Amino acid sequence: MTAPIHSELDRAAIDIRRAAPLMKRAAWASLSVAALLIAIKFAAGLYTGSVAILSSLVDSVLDLVASAVNLFAISQAVSPADRQHRFGHGKAEAIGSLVQAAVMAGSAAFVVFEASTRLLDPPQVRNPEAGIGVMAVSIAATAALVIYQRHVVRKTGSTAVSADSLHYVSDLLTNLSVIAALVIAGYTGFAYADPLFAIGIALYLAWSAYSILRVSFNVLMDKELPDVDRDTIKALVRAHPGVISLHDLRTRSSGPNVFIQFHVEVDRDLSLIEAHRIVDDIEGELLEKYPGAEVIIHADPQGVVERRDHFER
Repeated sequence: MTAPIHSELDRAAIDIRRAAPLMKRAAWASLSVAALLIAIKFAAGLYTGSVAILSSLVDSVLDLVASAVNLFAISQAVSPADRQHRFGHGKAEAIGSLVQAAVMAGSAAFVVFEASTRLLDPPQVRNPEAGIGVMAVSIAATAALVIYQRHVVRKTGSTAVSADSLHYVSDLLTNLSVIAALVIAGYTGFAYADPLFAIGIALYLAWSAYSILRVSFNVLMDKELPDVDRDTIKALVRAHPGVISLHDLRTRSSGPNVFIQFHVEVDRDLSLIEAHRIVDDIEGELLEKYPGAEVIIHADPQGVVERRDHFER
């Protein structure tokens, strides 16, 4: 469940113009589900007195905040490049994901504090049937949202939607844990089950926050694309008949945007027009594989190679 967020990413399928509306719809769906869950969990928390439901309610309130930030971040990320931001606004997604990680960490801290106080004097859970019914509805709504978010991630590669999806996967486990706590505390009389499950939920939230933070940090620090993508780029370039060698490959992603730059060595006797044609052909092939990518290629005459990338030989 906590695999790297980009594990589902198929960059070959990304078209930024089509990605934008999908990403926005996913953000609005997340916002709507969070509002629904807040309403029903608030009522269930009052009715049952369960701290586990309270912990889940707090998480849903913070979900609403995170989803609102996510919607704003996505709206910025899909905006086209302008004179002040010539590389686009894609990193807004990673910033939004960092906010989500902070929200989840804060939620975990609050739940641990609240559950710890209940461990000293655990209250009896009232009307567990009502709480179980509400949490079942929450699970159904959250599962539907996660399925839709995963679909959007496969189509867009969105960092923010991926982080939001991971967040709601943790909510699924949270809701299942709440049901387990209600069953144990409500039907066996073991009152400690409720706060203990709440602490378990908080620990999982903290781990999910770390997972989101790690991926978002990599985007903000311009980490290279995965090795499978770099190997694909190298194979495609080296397969071109006019290319003698390839070096100084540098890649990064910024939201839905992909940036690729490298040097190719070509026959030193080629005319400028012929070398330009080779570069154009390679760029066209890369854009077929990575639609909307920013590709920069420098052609070097054979035997005149000045390596700038000391990390790849």
